[in-house]
Amino acid sequence: MKTLPQVLAFDVFGTVVNWHGSIAREVNALGLGVDGAQFATAWRAGYRPAMDRVRHGDLGWTRIDHLHRMILDEVLVQFGLNNMDEAARQHLNKAWHRLSPWADSVRGLTRLKSRFTICTLSNGNLGLLSNMAKNAGLPWDLILSAEVFHHYKPDPQTYLGVADVFELEPAQVMLVAAHKDDLEAAQACGLATAFIERPDEFGARRRDDLGRDHAFDFHATDFLDLADQLGCQA
Repeated sequence: MKTLPQVLAFDVFGTVVNWHGSIAREVNALGLGVDGAQFATAWRAGYRPAMDRVRHGDLGWTRIDHLHRMILDEVLVQFGLNNMDEAARQHLNKAWHRLSPWADSVRGLTRLKSRFTICTLSNGNLGLLSNMAKNAGLPWDLILSAEVFHHYKPDPQTYLGVADVFELEPAQVMLVAAHKDDLEAAQACGLATAFIERPDEFGARRRDDLGRDHAFDFHATDFLDLADQLGCQA
């Protein structure tokens, strides 16, 4: 029997909430004459390069809300929508605060919370994650963000920062994520790991990286499956 962690730290975008479907839906509802799914994919494509500019020192510390807005302004030009006014841009940028949870997320997190302390470990900023939790009914014990540590994942300071907040050894914290690179970075810092399958994260473009990787401590189809594996009450 594996020694279980005390704290479960969750990646959020794609793992807990459906960013692609949510953004596509909001864009389509605006009636802009563009494909919402393509727009969502293009917006997200700028996410890692923007964070890397901060990680590598090309930009000072910049919240994800502000990085999202920088990327949005570029994507609007790309889609021929550069005439969108400031109020509309601000509202659309806050779509990341309104992302919908996966169908199992709230129930699964509630079950996991019955046995473990659960928190976020997201690159999203604190205000974004708080608004998202309120909107989606996500029952976090604590919201932690790259903003707390002024480092974006996969910098070690983020993963080790969770252990430090709770005064635990890294192995007593488990990262739960739908992204294997995130889990590998956490594992390199000594954290336990749980991979969650999210085959629809990118919409119609199905993921092909969902196979079991025995390097990780747990592999689950969703949060309910993880709760079963961890012996949480139904």
